[in-house]
Amino acid sequence: MIPTELAATADRILAVAAGLRENGSDQDALDALTLSRELTRAISQLQVEAVAVLQRSGAFAAAGHRRPDSAVASVLTVDRGRAREIVRAAEHVAARVDLQGQVLPPLLPAMAAAFTSGAASLQHIDLIARLLDSPAARRIPPYAWAGIEEQIAAVADTCTPTELARFGAELVRAYDQDGAEPDDREPVQVNELRLTPLPGGGGKISGVFTDPVRYAMIATVIDAKATPLTAQDPRSAAERNADALTEVCGFVATHGDTILPDKAGERPHVAVTVRLADLENRARAACLDLGGTPTPAALRALCCDAKVIPIVLDGDSQPLDIGREARTIPLPIRRAIVARDHGCAHPGCDRPPSWCEIHHIKEWARGGHTKTDNLVMLCWTHHQEIHSTEWLVRIARDGLPEFIPPTWLDKERTPRRHPRTAPPGRPDSTRPPQTNPGRSVSRVPR
Repeated sequence: MIPTELAATADRILAVAAGLRENGSDQDALDALTLSRELTRAISQLQVEAVAVLQRSGAFAAAGHRRPDSAVASVLTVDRGRAREIVRAAEHVAARVDLQGQVLPPLLPAMAAAFTSGAASLQHIDLIARLLDSPAARRIPPYAWAGIEEQIAAVADTCTPTELARFGAELVRAYDQDGAEPDDREPVQVNELRLTPLPGGGGKISGVFTDPVRYAMIATVIDAKATPLTAQDPRSAAERNADALTEVCGFVATHGDTILPDKAGERPHVAVTVRLADLENRARAACLDLGGTPTPAALRALCCDAKVIPIVLDGDSQPLDIGREARTIPLPIRRAIVARDHGCAHPGCDRPPSWCEIHHIKEWARGGHTKTDNLVMLCWTHHQEIHSTEWLVRIARDGLPEFIPPTWLDKERTPRRHPRTAPPGRPDSTRPPQTNPGRSVSRVPR
């Protein structure tokens, strides 16, 4: 009954959107945008309650998921961070069941009431749940937190999520003026460095170092290498700093064999993937291991570096096969899998190659070969899921990995594949998943 009702509701919403697209007025558009706020919050309630029911019943655990985040991400086809928001909300504003089967009230009863009434959004709940889990909030006794939460919930409908989180943090600080006990009062340092890849290649590096020693060490090295080459050096200070960091990291990559630890079974390196046809065309196109396409000049410079590993692909991108002589994945084989999968091949996963393991689709112990058409790159989470859930993975006829979801997720079990799992430059990299039986299927009995 519920799927039918939801499908009918979805059809009506889509019909309204179509009518708005065809001949909607400005007032119609404004009304629709205003009402979509309530609709969005209603959908969030539906998702949170559904996840809460599945958690209380143990359905996620029964399906082999140690954490529900990945299962929710697969069902909704969203990033795992978004799935985590839904799960966190379910853990804080939905009824819970203890080990004896007793139903317990939500951890955030006031916010749960605001969420149910539509006064609070999913993001409101997520940020206040994080606040509740902060060290300062955990020091507040339950009766005092109840009063603080009521004040927070009372203004949720008039605040953005960020404003509400800031207001809540101020209330917590006002109550917790003394802070932690004297033995725990040593200031907590924040030392963070974030690497964010950009869609077109390259990336953004940002960081905060409150430890003066660490900052001074970094600043001293960068400052030494960022000195202007001449009095007429056209580079800005920021450009010189960027060049200095690149040069220092390049030196360490080249000469740091005794410093840098192994990463995923080999020393850190830059891998450049180039098709044979492009190589014969004087290497006018290539793809870097972590994304991005270097210019021809930069590519030629990279190829002169002994620490840069060139990976040449033939038309099928399947050049290597070592049979059953070894279970351990040799570096050339791993590099071939990296060149094909570019990271975790599970649909929707963004883990890079350095975070991934190589999985034998047909287990080596059961006769599976250590060759590219029996291997797939998976992050730790999805590697565990392949072994503990009903997800299947296989290599399709075009040589690319595809995943078959369990029946509880997709009754048709339509194969899925990651959009990036295609050789660089292949024009058919975005074609829909193949429905042929493929060559190898991984299904590990529980």
